[in-house]
Amino acid sequence: MKNLIHTFHIPVMGTAYSIDTPVKVARYGIDSVISLVDDTLIEQMREFYCKQEKETYTPITTHDEDYRARRITAYLDLVNRIVQRQFSELKQSAFEPGSEITKYFEMLPEDSVLKAAWRHMLSCPDPKLKTDLQKNLRDSIKAGDINVNIMTKLDRNNFDNQGALLPAEFSDALSALRGYAKSSLESAIVFSAGINRRLYTYVEQFKDFYADATGDIKKRIILKVSDFRSSIVQGKFFAKKGLWISEYRIESGLNCGGHAFATEGFLMGPILEEFRTKRQQLTDELHKIYNEALKLKNKMTFPKPHELHITAQGGIGTFLEDKFLRTHYGLNTTGWATPFLLCPEATNVDAITLEKLARAGEQDLYVSNVSPLGVPFNNLKDSLSDIEKGQNVMRGRPGSACHKGHLATNTEFTDEGICTAGRQYQKLKIDELNALGLNEAEYKRRFDDIIAKACICHDLGQPAVINYCISTNIPGFTAVCPGPNLAYFSKVASLKEMIDHIYGRANLLNDTPRPNMFIKELGMYLDYLKNDILRSLESLNESKIKYFTEFKNNLQEGIEYYRQLFPQMVEESLEYRTKCLNDLENCHQKLLNIIKEFSPAFN
Repeated sequence: MKNLIHTFHIPVMGTAYSIDTPVKVARYGIDSVISLVDDTLIEQMREFYCKQEKETYTPITTHDEDYRARRITAYLDLVNRIVQRQFSELKQSAFEPGSEITKYFEMLPEDSVLKAAWRHMLSCPDPKLKTDLQKNLRDSIKAGDINVNIMTKLDRNNFDNQGALLPAEFSDALSALRGYAKSSLESAIVFSAGINRRLYTYVEQFKDFYADATGDIKKRIILKVSDFRSSIVQGKFFAKKGLWISEYRIESGLNCGGHAFATEGFLMGPILEEFRTKRQQLTDELHKIYNEALKLKNKMTFPKPHELHITAQGGIGTFLEDKFLRTHYGLNTTGWATPFLLCPEATNVDAITLEKLARAGEQDLYVSNVSPLGVPFNNLKDSLSDIEKGQNVMRGRPGSACHKGHLATNTEFTDEGICTAGRQYQKLKIDELNALGLNEAEYKRRFDDIIAKACICHDLGQPAVINYCISTNIPGFTAVCPGPNLAYFSKVASLKEMIDHIYGRANLLNDTPRPNMFIKELGMYLDYLKNDILRSLESLNESKIKYFTEFKNNLQEGIEYYRQLFPQMVEESLEYRTKCLNDLENCHQKLLNIIKEFSPAFN
C-alpha cells in the first residue's frame, strides 16, 4: 500500500459531482472516488476528455457487446493517462512561486515529512545541494489514487437487443466491476450499501485483487461500513475467498451526503471506539481465514497481515474534529465530501446549483424520500430536480421519463422492472390509489408518497452535462445530495482554501452556530426515531416495539459514552467542551421526552 500524502480523501459524490475529480486533484497527491453507476455519463465524459486531450474518440454504443464494462474501462484508462501526464509535468516544473510542484508542497499538511523536506530545500544556501534536494523531492512525491465506487444495491439485470435476459455477469454491478478490473488503474474499489453476494463472489475472477509475491495488491478493496459487526461479516466473506480488505471506511448513518443508511441507534463515536479497541482482533481473525483460503487455492500465504486501514467520514467540519478522529481513534485518513461541493476546482457543480448550495441554511437541507431505492436521501430544497418534479405534477403528468433505468427494479405492476420515479409506475400506482375510496387525508398522504420519488440516476449526472456543454437530446434537471454539514459552509472556495481549512490554516465556516459532529448526528437520530415511531403508531407490534427499544437503548449508551469522551478533547477550548456537554444533556432530555410521549413504543 502506498505511503499516504494527505490525511484526507474526497469520497464519491453523486454520479457527476466527482466523475472527474481525479483529473482536477490527483496530481496534487489527493485520493478521490469516481462513481461507476452511470455508464452513459461516463461515455459522454470520455468523449469530452478525448477531444480536450486530442485523442481519437471511438464511441462505444449500447449496441456493442459488453458496452457498459467497456465504457468504464476506456474512461478509467483515459483518466489514468491524463493524471499521469499531469503528474509528470508537475514533477518537471520549477520550484518557484505559483508553479504546480510548489502548489503540491504548499497544500501538504503542516506535520508532513515531505513538507519539512521541502522547507529545508527552500532554505538551503548551497546551489548544488539544493539541486540534489529538489531531485529527492521530485522522486518522493506521488499522485493521488483514482478510486472507484460501486453501490452494491444498484445491480439491475440487463437484456440483449432482442429482449432476452443476459447472464448475471452482465448485471449493472458486475459489469462495472469488470470494467474496473480490466482497467490499467492501480487503486481501490469502494463497495458501499451492504453485501451483494454475487458481486463479491465475482471479484474472485480477477487476478489484480489478489496480493502478489511481495504482498502488493494492484486493485485493493475498500468496504464502506456503518458498524463493526458488518465489517466482520463482510471481511470474512472476502477472506474465505483469499481476498484481503485493505480499508474499512466508516460512514455516519445519517450525518452524510447521498443515501442515508441509518443504524439501529448506533452512533458514530461508539462505532469508532469499537474499531479502535478491536482493530487488532479484526486484523488477526481475518488474516487467519485469509491464509487458510489461499492454501486451498494453492496460492502463496503471508506470515504477516497486509495493511488494514480504518478511515471515517460524515459531517467532519473543522481541523480539530479531524485531528481528534485521527489521533484518538487511530484513523489513517478522514473523508471530506460535502464541503467540496463548494470547491469548483475539485468537483462538478453547475452555476445555478452552486449558488443554491452556497445560500443553503439548515432549513434547506433535509433527509427526503425522493430515492426510488426507498432509502432516505439527503436533499436540497428547491433543487432544479425538485422544481421540475413538482411542475410535472401540476401538469398532470407526475413522474419522469426513465432514460437510464439504473433504478428500474420494481415489478409490482410489470414483469420487467420499472422505476418508482418513472411516469409509467406513478400512473399505475395513482390509478390503483384512485380505486381505493380513501378519505381525503389518507389519499393525500399516499399520493404524496408516490410523487415524492425523483429521477436521481439521471438528474445526479446533470452538473457535468451542463458544465461541459455536453450535447444531449434528453432533458435533465440537477439533483444534488449534500450532507447537513453544508449549512455551515457558504464560501465558494479554491482548492487551496478548502485544503487550508481542513489543515487548520484557514477557516471557511460561516456564522451559523455549528454543533460538534457527534452532537449533530445524535440530534438527527433523535428526529429519525421520533418520525419512525409516528409512522408506526397505528401498526405497533412486538417486533417494532423490540426495534424501538433497542434503538433507544443504543442512543442512551451512546450518550453515556459521549459524557466520557467530550472532556478528552483537550485541544478544544474549555468553553467548547462545556457547550458539547450542555448540548449532550439537551439531547438526552429530548430522548427522555420521546420515551415519555411514546411509551407504548418501548418495552
